Amino acid sequence: MSRETPFPSLDEMITAIGEAGERLSEIGASEGAAGNISVFIDRPFDPGPRFTAVETIDLPIAVPALARGVLLVTGSGRRLREALKDPAANLGMVVVDKDGRSGRLHTSPRRLFDRLTSEFNSHLAVHQDQVEATGTHFHAVVHAQPVSLTYLSHIPRYQSGSELSRRLLRWQPETILNLPEGIDIIPFFVPGSAEMAAASVVSLRSYRIVVWRKHGVMARSDQSVKRAVDRIEYAETAARYECLNLASGEAGEGLNEEEIQRLCRAFGIQRRNV
Repeated sequence: MSRETPFPSLDEMITAIGEAGERLSEIGASEGAAGNISVFIDRPFDPGPRFTAVETIDLPIAVPALARGVLLVTGSGRRLREALKDPAANLGMVVVDKDGRSGRLHTSPRRLFDRLTSEFNSHLAVHQDQVEATGTHFHAVVHAQPVSLTYLSHIPRYQSGSELSRRLLRWQPETILNLPEGIDIIPFFVPGSAEMAAASVVSLRSYRIVVWRKHGVMARSDQSVKRAVDRIEYAETAARYECLNLASGEAGEGLNEEEIQRLCRAFGIQRRNV
């Protein structure tokens, strides 16, 4: 998002996060309190009547590229499907201090969480890396746990990005049009660990969605939080096709290489990594 693009208002961003969480629940990608969402925008916001409680927090990692910007983040243990109905109780607003090492957390006095998402470090690391590298003024990161994608990550033959992409991008033209670089996968790491954050940063430099092996996925977008969720939905739909194909004894052939090349030529798609 460039500075020439109108910035969304705080209410618009909160609504978009809520709608994104609701959609993830609809597609079975955020059971219980699974999944988390964060949005960064490099402009100040008045927290207004929603977030009247303020406290200073240390950030889990230094994020100098995000200094003086604002993050909207889901709370730990909160259900994404409830963020739309009661955003103040489920979201926190972090104003990053000028040193990028601390921030002011604005919340509702009736908030329903003790701290921000347990994977806040991974979100921050990806935001920091993308903002520093591209200069984007808006960035959304979404973690979810779609069933079919996560299941496939348990099967050894799907545990490389190239093979996962080859098998998933063949099922619908829409998949390769929206994920031309493919889908990456990283090894299993303990959720919330520094190793998971570091691997996600590297992967999301080249991809817009990465599978966390045996855990879930993370997707990003510099256009909207809903676009990040769309990428999860495209990938999960492809994974459902793949699971159907496995259940049928692999009777389906999918798009072949020549058909994929014709598709890419027709739409001007530059394939990367696949």
